[in-house]
Amino acid sequence: MHPLTHVSEPEFMVSSPSNLLLNHRLKVIEDLWERVLRDACGQDLVNLLNQLREMCSSDGSLSEPLSQEVHQLIEKLDLKDAIRAARAFALYFQLINIVEQHYEQCEQKLALKLSLQYSAPTTASTQTSHHAQNIPPLGAGLLEKTWQASSDPQKDRGTFNALFPLLKAAGVPPQHIQRLFDELDIGLVFTAHPTEIVRHTIRDKQRRVAQILEKLDRAEEDLTRLGIQSSWEVVELEGQLLEEILLWWRTDELHQFKPTVLDEVDYTLHYFEEVLFDAIPQLSQRLNTALKQSFPHLNPPSNRFCRFGSWVGSDRDGNPAVTPTITWQTACYQRGIVLKKYIKSMRGLTNTLSLSLHWSNVLPELLESLEQDKAHFPEIYDELSIRYRQEPYRLKLAYTIERLANTLDRSRQVAKWDSLKLPKADLNPHTCYHSGADFLKELDLIRRSIQQNGITCQALETLICQVEIYGFNLAQLDIRQESGRHADTIAEITDYLQVLPGSYHDLSEADRVAWLVAELKTRRPLIPGELPFSDKAVETIETFRMLRRLHQEFGPEISQTYVISMNKDVSDILEVMLLAKESGLYDPATGITSLQVVPLFETVEDLKKAPLVMQSLFELPLYRSALTGGYKPTPANAIPGLVPDLQEVMLGYSDSNKDAGFLSSNWEIHKAQKALQSIAEKFAVKLRIFHGRGGSVGRGGGPSHEAILAQPGQSINGRIKITEQGEVLASKYSLPELALYNLEQVASAVIKTSLMSGGIDDIEPWNEVMEDLADRSRQHYRALIYDCPDLVDFFHQVTPIDEISHLQISSRPARRGGKRDLASLRAIPWVFSWTQSRFLLPSWYGVGAALQEFVAESPTENFELLQGFYRKWPFFRMAISKVEMTISKVDLQIARHYMNELAQPEYKEQFEVLFDRITQEYRLVSDMVLRISGHEKFLDDNPELQRSIQLRNGSIVPLGFLQASLLKRLRQHGGTGMIYSRYSKKELLDGALLTINGIAAGMRNTG
Repeated sequence: MHPLTHVSEPEFMVSSPSNLLLNHRLKVIEDLWERVLRDACGQDLVNLLNQLREMCSSDGSLSEPLSQEVHQLIEKLDLKDAIRAARAFALYFQLINIVEQHYEQCEQKLALKLSLQYSAPTTASTQTSHHAQNIPPLGAGLLEKTWQASSDPQKDRGTFNALFPLLKAAGVPPQHIQRLFDELDIGLVFTAHPTEIVRHTIRDKQRRVAQILEKLDRAEEDLTRLGIQSSWEVVELEGQLLEEILLWWRTDELHQFKPTVLDEVDYTLHYFEEVLFDAIPQLSQRLNTALKQSFPHLNPPSNRFCRFGSWVGSDRDGNPAVTPTITWQTACYQRGIVLKKYIKSMRGLTNTLSLSLHWSNVLPELLESLEQDKAHFPEIYDELSIRYRQEPYRLKLAYTIERLANTLDRSRQVAKWDSLKLPKADLNPHTCYHSGADFLKELDLIRRSIQQNGITCQALETLICQVEIYGFNLAQLDIRQESGRHADTIAEITDYLQVLPGSYHDLSEADRVAWLVAELKTRRPLIPGELPFSDKAVETIETFRMLRRLHQEFGPEISQTYVISMNKDVSDILEVMLLAKESGLYDPATGITSLQVVPLFETVEDLKKAPLVMQSLFELPLYRSALTGGYKPTPANAIPGLVPDLQEVMLGYSDSNKDAGFLSSNWEIHKAQKALQSIAEKFAVKLRIFHGRGGSVGRGGGPSHEAILAQPGQSINGRIKITEQGEVLASKYSLPELALYNLEQVASAVIKTSLMSGGIDDIEPWNEVMEDLADRSRQHYRALIYDCPDLVDFFHQVTPIDEISHLQISSRPARRGGKRDLASLRAIPWVFSWTQSRFLLPSWYGVGAALQEFVAESPTENFELLQGFYRKWPFFRMAISKVEMTISKVDLQIARHYMNELAQPEYKEQFEVLFDRITQEYRLVSDMVLRISGHEKFLDDNPELQRSIQLRNGSIVPLGFLQASLLKRLRQHGGTGMIYSRYSKKELLDGALLTINGIAAGMRNTG
């Protein structure tokens, strides 16, 4: 039986024509997967895998007899076969992930192709041309048939082509759109949280498989056009796929060592090198093209409307491996990447811009610059002046390339220096570029010169766009540190200097603020040159000194944001300003700062307090002056990259969810945004909310487009920052078209919600109902998580949390402080562990009980009210949709198996009670979500995700059984009379970790 049809047809071979291409690709991949396993391990392994999958239905359920049969079958496997099976399933999941991503990218390409075709005027000449060339109409291939068969108008939702006609039809005034475009500011910040479980080596193989699939598409499309069945090219490409999968099977999936911070930097910047650097200019082109169709007289936003930041190499909160030297080296590394990209582009332009003085004009300004370059680069002039005597642009490009190369050499040199002890090596502005702005001036000069000849050069325009976006820094480095570190550092300093009557820690908040403000006004230094303090205090002080060096070497834009995690009070912000003053980043004489201090409010208590903290801060004249650009702000003293009167505030999803549960967390964040915007308007301050979202629903994850539309529109106003974390990077940015689609979804949502948000978020009776629901949900969540005495033991025994800590996937520890309690456990492994054992508890627990209790108070009226919320209120619909998406992945049958197999005998009775409690809540939330949404089955409004989950059910259930078995063997290793003791503990641990790797791929989600 073919692997694609070993279960009922709806699971793997969906018969709808809208899945033609996907089914075709799955068949090819599964055939090759089976062949590799058969050749490497024999037919017995293939038979075992198919037998296990045949026992599971398309919804992943198992009858009790079959469950026992699967369990017995797996228990009989020796470790070698169990590991092979786990690896095979993991490989399968990653292969079908690639196929799905490839399919999604094909859909996006076709959508763009169709939108351009339909928006362009059709003329007789174009029709004749197509006929003359005998080109079949669009729809000849599988993908075209797929698209035409589905004809789903939702596919175009979230694109610029759908957005601007919508704005026009809604009567949005063009001046409102223009005002928004003038301030449009979207920031996506890449982070290296410990959720990326896949090795860099494996990611490279995944990318090669995707590239082969793309070539296979083109080859098969040629066959369709020619009307033939096969070709040597298709056979050769399938052979390449087979070879790549075979090499993949023979490669270790697990990290062999704990990655360093610079390894994480390299991994993250890989997305810029391979995809984003070349893709981003297309985003502006798409927006401009779509805008002209509906609003031809509007000016588009600048190319910089969407930019990138990074925490990788600069986020030191809880990660002692991130030192000042590491951050310095990261900045140098980023500059090196972007300079090499520019040099490559400039060499390409040298081949393109061959304009001759005989046939084109040159601006006198450009000729004058050539004379200046001749004086500074005599060697270049001697070598190329004769060759390029009539080709001034090529000569200019040669000089420019040399300056870029010199700048790159300097970057390599300073990367080796200690950032705190830089030798004197002043940059020569005539032979090196100090910043991207200097390079941009020369590119603009070339553009203006060729434009006077009526010529445009797309390659030059693309390069200019890239320089405007990336500069010489590629991505802005945000510094992050926990608030307590700054307070402890200042306490050490004041204790050493004896400038306070007692300890700084003993001061009240009001006294702290008063002392900090007074200290910020004085020009004398506080910190001595020598640092007789603890290592942590010294590292904190040196981080600020390194920041000052960064600004001097790279310009202020390299790192202007300092995020304070666990921010609770005004003093937390002023402490950072004081440390910034001591390093020269804040000038008490002028009130000018080159550092933007960003409070991060994470827990529910802190979210509630955030508006009051910001109001108190804005009431301080000293802080308001710093925010506006100093005591006497003028264009001359403006800091590049800093927007006057702009306050960024970060809101944390992970810790608030862990603290209060999904519904309460999301509601508190929603309220905080509205309140913060009100405070900002009161003080005439521009507000930018920085959303600290993770990949999973339990950490704020989910579709970005819907999440942004669900925000209070006035809290966005064209400005937003969002973290992109862990496996999200691979799912969104591995392929160019998917990256562009994701960015377009984000940008269109920001524009739409800024311009079209109604007053629905301000309907007070609705807010009162949500407050009530959030409070009920929080009480039920905390009653289980924090008040149940058995929960911590349950969590450690029935999930692989302890084994996850052994995964070499991050430079950061899994816990703050190392204690074995929930308070010290980071939100990421907390979510990761519940996901592995299929509970996914943080994303839904407490919601069902809250909804049911509310409906029970007035069954008809309250239920109809919730249905109305779902139809009309984006926030409520988003919340319910996220819960629905999560519970569609929950499998309490396999979760119970984990409990039965892994719980210690003395805990089983109380764990049964706890599990029954979880089950009851799951049934409640499932029932309420289906009733409110009106769906018969989960995700009826999202057939793509529904299909994606079905694709995996038949394989992820037996993999869960494998994980439980290997975890049990590992935990019982060395026990008296245990039959598995013939294996070493490392072998058993490796086997368990491989199943974690496989389930993460199968769930398409970690933390």
